[in-house]
Amino acid sequence: MGGDYAPASVVQGAYLAAEELGDKVALVLVGNRDKITDCIQTSRLESPPFEIEHAPEEVLMEEKPTDALRRKKSSSIAVASRLHKCGDANAILSAGNTGAVVASALLTLGRLEGVLRPAIATSFPTEKGVTTVLDMGANPECKPANLLQFGVMGSIYESYIHSKVNPRIGLLSIGQEATKGNDLILAAHRLFSESDLNFVGNIEGQDILKGAVDVVVTDGFVGNVILKFMESLLDFLNSLAWRHVKRDIFAKVGLFLLKSAFRSIKRTLDYTEYGGAPLLGVNGVCIICHGSSSPKAISSGIKVAYRMVIDEVNDHIKKRLISDGYMFAAVAPGSLKNSTGKQK
Repeated sequence: MGGDYAPASVVQGAYLAAEELGDKVALVLVGNRDKITDCIQTSRLESPPFEIEHAPEEVLMEEKPTDALRRKKSSSIAVASRLHKCGDANAILSAGNTGAVVASALLTLGRLEGVLRPAIATSFPTEKGVTTVLDMGANPECKPANLLQFGVMGSIYESYIHSKVNPRIGLLSIGQEATKGNDLILAAHRLFSESDLNFVGNIEGQDILKGAVDVVVTDGFVGNVILKFMESLLDFLNSLAWRHVKRDIFAKVGLFLLKSAFRSIKRTLDYTEYGGAPLLGVNGVCIICHGSSSPKAISSGIKVAYRMVIDEVNDHIKKRLISDGYMFAAVAPGSLKNSTGKQK
């Protein structure tokens, strides 16, 4: 029931995913049964290829997440999380209140063993393919150990979802030199340098779209600013192009000749091509979609969830954290130790 165009966009997205994935998945729509049924009839869709789990309440976008979840036990977000927790669902996806989705996943599913804080990961198009950036907003304030674990989780995600071998990891900073950055970045850089991850060092903002690395690690505050900026980029370029075309007859001719190329560029920059953002580090598969997600974006998110389940991404994250000593028992300034007590 979450999102700007719910439930229509979610219902139509489920149809698209069902058509592409076929009997590989069984979809369950969680929400107000009457509204979902009306949406199916209004859209003149065929017999739905999914079940409907009734959840009469909704968490609105302007509500405070924890308060809403406490009061609304029958919201679609809460019910979906419980279905996942009890094993009746292998993954959940929502385009609703991001804070509520994160809070519900943490309260109901809990964290993977060894994970200090889960992180939202988003895939961005680059000159060389796709780059995953995390955290995109779940943790506005972080400690060095959090950033190191983000790197581990992002590396595993890139390996399996985007088929990258030994993904290159970059730490977002104000300069490429190891001496650049605030206290958080300086301490995190030391941790990454001592790890066995494929850490290439600090990167700057312009390196993201260049595809300089496969995984970009940052705190949730900076990550969310990047996300909102990127979301505005396609609309800005579209508006700029049309403004110039209207003023110049030759530009109109050029636009016509380059129509195919512009379509390709738009498709490359379109976030709907890359699906939702997984909340890595929770004990389950939770995909968070943009509030304005189109049916295509919902379908893409479902496919990401499917891949995370069949590729057992969470199991690989847990094994890597345990086997390579990235499970931090305590974090204090100047005393970053893993679960074995070894200085990191």
